[in-house]
Amino acid sequence: MSLRINDEAPDFTANTTQGVIHFHEWIGNGWAILFSHPKDFTPVCTTELGYMAKLEPEFTKRNCKIIGLSVDPVDNHTRWVKDIEETQGYSVNYPMIADSDLLVAKLYNMLPADEAGTSEGRTAATNATVRSVFIIGPDKKIKLMLTYPMTTGRNFDEILRVLDSMQLTATHKVATPVNWKSGDDVIIVPSVSDEEAKGLFKEGWKTLKPYLRLVKQPR
Repeated sequence: MSLRINDEAPDFTANTTQGVIHFHEWIGNGWAILFSHPKDFTPVCTTELGYMAKLEPEFTKRNCKIIGLSVDPVDNHTRWVKDIEETQGYSVNYPMIADSDLLVAKLYNMLPADEAGTSEGRTAATNATVRSVFIIGPDKKIKLMLTYPMTTGRNFDEILRVLDSMQLTATHKVATPVNWKSGDDVIIVPSVSDEEAKGLFKEGWKTLKPYLRLVKQPR
């Protein structure tokens, strides 16, 4: 079954580098990012997980946990993190799921169309979890889904930017424009009338079109 935004994120129990987790219970009352990579001990994945280790404090500030996944076993993950720290300069302190039975990969449609259905004897190009990213809200609903090809490393700064946008727009009646970054002006959503906006945005706003009203980012 295909997943869509606002579907409930499938729950699961899995073995990780930090022990067995029950996914919804592990998320708790905050946000979570579940991201998969094709294979341990491969070059692009090494740079990605190292960068996520660097960004983890920023996600923590935003009450957001991060967790990685591939179909490699826990002992491979554990040995690989030493390479990640050595080459990328950051220690992986977030858990990594060992999805050797492909349970989570299948639940979240993380396998390419030509996957073989078993992790035995696979390589980074065959039967591998693609570079998927899921952001999950405190309500356990999927808020974002991204999938990248095997050869293209992800931009995790963009994931952080999107998280800022979603957390802002979840609590204020605004949307964020193209290339928005935290602190930039935002857009008053069209469902808010000018009369209602006067009470919400007391410093006023700039009207470019009746449907395009720019206002300072609410705090």
